Amino acid sequence: MSIEADVLLQEAKENIEAAQNYRSELQQRLHGLNQALNQVRGSAGQTREALRGHFETLQAQVSLLLGERLAALLQEVDAVEQDSVRPLDDCQRLIEQGVGTADELLREGEAAIRCIGENDDKLGSFTKKALQIQLDSLPEVPVLVDVPCLSAQLDGSLLAALRERIACHGSVASHPPVLIEQLEERPGGVLVRWCKVDDDFTAQDYRLQFRRSAASQYEDAYIGRDSEFLVLHLDPHTDHLFRVCARGEGRTEWSPWSVPQTGYTTLAPHEWQPGSEGYILSSRRNIALRSDSPSLAGALYSSAPSCFCGQTLTFRIMAAGKPDRRDGLGVCVERMTGTESLQRNRAVCVSPKGAVFVNGKEMTNQLPAITVGSAVTFDMEVVSLLPVTNNNVNDKGSLKLRVTIGSGSREVVFDWLLDQEVDRLFFGCSFTHPGWKVLVF
Repeated sequence: MSIEADVLLQEAKENIEAAQNYRSELQQRLHGLNQALNQVRGSAGQTREALRGHFETLQAQVSLLLGERLAALLQEVDAVEQDSVRPLDDCQRLIEQGVGTADELLREGEAAIRCIGENDDKLGSFTKKALQIQLDSLPEVPVLVDVPCLSAQLDGSLLAALRERIACHGSVASHPPVLIEQLEERPGGVLVRWCKVDDDFTAQDYRLQFRRSAASQYEDAYIGRDSEFLVLHLDPHTDHLFRVCARGEGRTEWSPWSVPQTGYTTLAPHEWQPGSEGYILSSRRNIALRSDSPSLAGALYSSAPSCFCGQTLTFRIMAAGKPDRRDGLGVCVERMTGTESLQRNRAVCVSPKGAVFVNGKEMTNQLPAITVGSAVTFDMEVVSLLPVTNNNVNDKGSLKLRVTIGSGSREVVFDWLLDQEVDRLFFGCSFTHPGWKVLVF
């Protein structure tokens, strides 16, 4: 085969590979486009069903309320009518009785007049009966102004008010007012950050939910004003769905949910090392309690070097005991059995009074004192890696880490020079007196 044919063959292979890559990229974009179309159409269908259901329920409830109000007003009319007609009926019966008596008296009087000269006793009896009836006594009939005249007072502005409220009731939004902007894996959990995308929406509270699998139900993870939350106790290498919504200021209902986002963690959770004398661990081994053991407990370390550069390590004080000058919590290069304190070489720690120790030496900068509820954070990043010198095979080089320790509203930042290269660190704590309880995440 000639050189020209080889060149053409190579170009053909490259073009075939480029076409395959091009087709693969187009297929991925087509898949993304189909997902977008399904999201639009699916959410539109769900929104239609939600609108129909809501307004059908409102219509039924309004009809029920109007029917109940009409029945109550009709009952009120019936009650007023009955109370007003009762004395009038009594008066009517009395008058009708008087009319009957008068008719009877008239007949007797006319008969007595016809019998004059024949039977004068009838005339005397009639006269006597007329005197007994008291023909000058008449029942009192109420005047019309004193008799109830029922009417209905109906406020015509109700319909206008309803029309105005109904005209602005409900709304349709092309996007939820909040969305998840970042899912960051942490040891045994995922840090979820969200943001508000509707400038006209003023959020009072946020609500974060997650679902462990497609078959499970969403469960609340956080409700509050913060725009981020660390969801812990998640199984590594397992997808979880996260969604967030918000409640507007002065409102009771929650906004629509954001588009669910899938997140996971590949990092095992931080755990204290079991079997350390003087400390009691929780079932998940992420909480350590300094027991009231009479023996002097040494430092408690993590079960593995699980602190990576670029990740935040957090200690939260759940209970506090009596402080001691040897106490502290922090990170170290290796575990040293038998040590009573982290205030030693190749370790960085913070004492309960806020003093910062680097390789056993106290810094001039201090943090606030540690109390119940305090959260102490450690962030580390590699500044420089110094190479091996003098071709010594035993020389592992050295590492400079920039360490940021935060507590409360204050931070201490410094460079920590290590005599060897490490990619992970242990964490630990040491407390002399019982009562201290520390959660790590």
